[in-house]
Parts: sequence; structure tokens; C-alpha cells
Amino acid sequence: MVVPLIEFLDLHFDIPGTGVFQYISFRAGMALIFSLFITMISGRRIIRYLREQQVGEPIRELGLEGQESKKGTPTMGGLIILAAIVIPALLFARLNNIYVLLMLLSTLWLGAIGFIDDYIKVFRKEKKGLQGKFKILGQISLGIIVGTTLYFHPGVVIREKTDIPLEFISADEVLELDGITRIDSPFPVESVKSTKTTIPFLKDNEFDYSVLLSFLGKGYERWAFLIFIPVVILIIAAVSNGANITDGLDGLATGTSAIIGVTLGILAYVSGNVVFADYLNIMYIPNTGELVIFIAAFTGACIGFLWYNSYPAQVFMGDTGSLALGGIIAVFAIVIRKELLIPILCGIFFIESLSVIIQVTWFKITKKRFGEGRRIFRMAPLHHHFQMKGLHEAKIVQRFFIMGIILAVFAVITLKLR
Repeated sequence: MVVPLIEFLDLHFDIPGTGVFQYISFRAGMALIFSLFITMISGRRIIRYLREQQVGEPIRELGLEGQESKKGTPTMGGLIILAAIVIPALLFARLNNIYVLLMLLSTLWLGAIGFIDDYIKVFRKEKKGLQGKFKILGQISLGIIVGTTLYFHPGVVIREKTDIPLEFISADEVLELDGITRIDSPFPVESVKSTKTTIPFLKDNEFDYSVLLSFLGKGYERWAFLIFIPVVILIIAAVSNGANITDGLDGLATGTSAIIGVTLGILAYVSGNVVFADYLNIMYIPNTGELVIFIAAFTGACIGFLWYNSYPAQVFMGDTGSLALGGIIAVFAIVIRKELLIPILCGIFFIESLSVIIQVTWFKITKKRFGEGRRIFRMAPLHHHFQMKGLHEAKIVQRFFIMGIILAVFAVITLKLR
């Protein structure tokens, strides 16, 4: 909203300083600052209001140390996160960008599902909250919208490298980069629709989902949506639920999401910048640079919320926040075509979810075989296993943060590690 106004003032009144708003780096910095400001300033007031309304988190009796002290802690703090993401994004990102619109939709969509779940738990006193089938239905619906948009929208394109010598590049293929006219780009101006994505560790690190339908014969590419959309649905559901499972210790999901957010910002910037895409020999995706503003707001919201959510937590994000955070990460990774990096980048979410799957599967197998269910972990998800072993939750969270940073760095260096 601010950008068109600033550009109008700059064009008609030549106001000094307004030109900086054309730069993604400046607007990303402003989005980060505003996001921190919203969480830090409004957070205390919202927490006070939630306490007055007795919006306390229903705590399950798991026999864990410090569990009793958490009773009555306000939940639905994800509303703070949602506001701190959406408001700066609306202010500083270009709202005619399809990628930004998709991210805003995903944020509000999954935030609404999480809010309904928290509302049922808190105000209707139903501990199970929203039935799982309705959560999954909401995630599938979002996946269909996102997948269909990315596949069919004419603005969702990539540019692939060309071997045409520079002297044969026509004047129509002049590129604009940060206000500087360039004719030395290896990427043609002509953009193409594609379902290609990035595969880490491989030299020719691009994979086209449509190849999976090559058995259909000539023209199989036009049916690629039959593969692409289900993949989008699966990723959104998996990462969103993974973040929800990880949100079991004070600050764990919040801090982990902030680390992932910084990494996604780096990946989005280099993918949407023709110079860095050329240097790193990666896929160039036009117009994804605007996503840096969105992810800056996302990161600021997570860091600001961590001020109140770190041990001992003054507020919990609830499903309002955790489902939205996971969904944002999933959609963002898909948009910048780095979704196959998710097992590395979101390794904390992945291992937490995997620990639950392993525990439940093994329990069912052993119960059927021996008549009594057995466990691999003392308790699932994994963070509760370490709690049962006597580690303080603050130490568990800090160690998970360290692992998250290592995984994030590893995800970034995969750009050249091939």
C-alpha cells in the first residue's frame, strides 16, 4: 500500500529520499522493523487482554516437569504473529505480485483454521479442538488453490539459461536490474511456464514433475498438474502439521521458524536476482524478489513473539500460530522451487513428526504381535523424550536451535554443493 503512494510522490513531487522504496533490501528492512514493533508493542497488551478473558491453554497431564506451571498461560498468541506478518507485508510489498498474494492468502487461511481449533479448545472446553479431518480438509483446500494458481497463472514463470552468444541478444532482451540496464545476462527475456524444481546435491539440479507422466506419450507435459497439485497438497499438510507438533516447548517452534525464515529469505533473494542466479548457476524466477519483504515480516514476527514465548512463556501461539507458520514455510519453499530442501531446512519439524510416526507405528505393530504395545521413545514427539530423560526444556530448546542453524547453513550451501 505504501509503495504506490511513495512512487506517486516521487514521480510528481520529486521528494528527496523516496527513491529508496524501489529497493527490495530497504523495504525488507522496514518490514522487519515494523514486524518487531508490532509484536513488541502490541504483544503485552494482547497478552493482558487474553488473561482478562481467561484464554488459557488446556494442558494435558503428561507427567512432565514444569507442566503444572504452564496451566493458565494465555494461548491464541498466534494472532500477534499473524498481525505482525500481514500488516508489514501489506504496507511494504507490491500487492500486484501473485506470489505475495498467495503468501497472504496462505497465512490467513491456515491462521483461520488454527483459530477455530483454539476457539473450540478454549471457549467450548473441548480438549480435542477441531476434528482432524476438518484440519486436513482445510489444508487440502489451500493446497489445491496454491497448486492450481502456481500451475495455471500466467505470471508464474521461470527463465532458463541460454547458450546464445551475447552479440546475438536482441535489444528486446535487455534486462532491468535495480535500475541498471543489463544486456550481459545469460537468461533470455522470454519466460516459460514450467513445473521444474530444484534438486539439492546434483550437478544438473533441476527436476520436472511432468517427467513422471512421460509414459503417457507425446504431449504428456500438459497433464503435469495431476502430479504437481498433489505434491503441493502433501507438502503443505506435512510441514504445517510438523510445525504444530514441534510447538510443545516454550519458544521451540517460534525460534525454529525464525531460523528457517532467514534461510528462505536468502534463497528467495538469490533466486529472484538475475546476477546471483547466474553466479550460483541456479534457476532464475522473476518477481520472487518481493517475497523477501514478506519473509522479513515473517522472521520479525517470530523473533518478536519469541520475546514473550521464550522460557518461561508468557503466551502460547496455539494452533492459530503453529499451523500458519508451517503453512507459510511450505508455500514459500514451493514458490521459490526449493521444496525438496524441506527435509534439510525443516529438519527439526521433520524429525519431530517422524518420531511420532515411528512411535505410533511401532506401538501398533507390537500390540498386534505381542498383545502389548511397546515404545521406542520414552514419549513422542522427540522433545518430550528428552524431557523424560531429565533435560530441562530450556536446554532442549537451545540445542534444537543449534541443530536448526546447522541445518539452515547446510541448506544454503547446497546451492553450490553439487
